[in-house]
Amino acid sequence: MSLSILRELYSRGTDALLFPIGQIDINTQNKNDGFFQWLNDIAIRANSSHDKNNPIFKLWHLSGSLESFSKEQVLLSFYEVDTPTKTELNIVKNNNKVLLSSKYAISRFTDLGCNNVEFLPLAFDSEHFSKLPRPENRTDIHFGLAGKLEPQRKRHLKVISAWAKRYGNKPGYFLNCAIYNNFLDPNVQSQIVGQALQGQRYWNINFLPYLPTNTSYNQFINNNDIILAMSGGEGWGLPEFQSVALGKYCVGLNAHAYKDWMNETNAVLVNPSGKIPVYDNIFFREGMEFNQGNIFDWNEDEFISAMETAEKKFKTNPENIDGLKLQQEFTYTKMVDSILKSINSI
Repeated sequence: MSLSILRELYSRGTDALLFPIGQIDINTQNKNDGFFQWLNDIAIRANSSHDKNNPIFKLWHLSGSLESFSKEQVLLSFYEVDTPTKTELNIVKNNNKVLLSSKYAISRFTDLGCNNVEFLPLAFDSEHFSKLPRPENRTDIHFGLAGKLEPQRKRHLKVISAWAKRYGNKPGYFLNCAIYNNFLDPNVQSQIVGQALQGQRYWNINFLPYLPTNTSYNQFINNNDIILAMSGGEGWGLPEFQSVALGKYCVGLNAHAYKDWMNETNAVLVNPSGKIPVYDNIFFREGMEFNQGNIFDWNEDEFISAMETAEKKFKTNPENIDGLKLQQEFTYTKMVDSILKSINSI
């Protein structure tokens, strides 16, 4: 996302300075020598040219965003749970503006007295994601599951278990999982998934390795017919969003940031059944300064029924026409316009 924002600024001929957090990784991107040289130039000039009196835009987690290179900062961040901590509230209040891509997340902070949070919808990446032809004569239906594996928040294990219950080892159906998490040992990931499947093997559930480029991720999205978007808490849900914008059908949880781009015309919605704690003792630990609270849960039978409905929709028309409309509704041109407006108004 950060590189997509910068690419939009580059296309406008914008003069900017860049303070990278870590190394700039261009290996995921389509080759563009002019853009890459511009990135290098604005990063080199930053330390010698920046004036702290100029406002700055920062894209980062709440953790680490109390720090700033300027006196005035607009922060774009993400919030996925429901109980902001004192530290998170303090960080938000100490930024001039905080942009969040979830109206639900905004409500969590405004309810606790933060009046400097604004909604910023994310965008479709037309540079790297495009519709590819479906293989001719393919009759199998392919479901897709995306996002880095997390035992709790993303509800990956519950999704896989429910899918296996309905479609496991059934001819004509596949589940493709691009959920490799490079922050987890591969053996641990295998153990976690194995526990969810209760040790049973399914020939029609595929676990993909790490996908190193957007080109390979675009291929994954295009290989699926129905994307499963059942995470208990998201800041937007980019893989699922890109999928629906490419015309894929979707079974989605009617909650949190999903509601800001998903609706009953472009997805088969499953209403939440309640809330559960987010803690998995890996990525979310109770009592920490960040990421405390609950996520949304859902009923397995309702999810299975929604998958069957999505299957019928796909068989009627292989292309989700309403999903394609997201490409025009959410663009990086609009997103960058909103960012610049926020910066210029402080």
